[in-house]
Amino acid sequence: MKWMGIQAILTVLSHFIFIGLAFSALQSLRLDRYIVPERQGKFKLVLVLFSVALGFLCSEFFLSFVDNIRNFSYLFSK
Repeated sequence: MKWMGIQAILTVLSHFIFIGLAFSALQSLRLDRYIVPERQGKFKLVLVLFSVALGFLCSEFFLSFVDNIRNFSYLFSK
């Protein structure tokens, strides 16, 4: 049971880290220059939502990749 708690903490941390990286990467594109000032609020909301979606997908890929690498040991064990 302790292992499940540790895995849950690592999963949540991974999601937050990748969401932060995605948000930072999307902000560096400076797409707000192309949005009219009246729609800046909606654009920021879309940017946050897109960052969450992209960060979650990247995090799930990373966690799945690590899990599959860990399971390779079962392939070669007797």
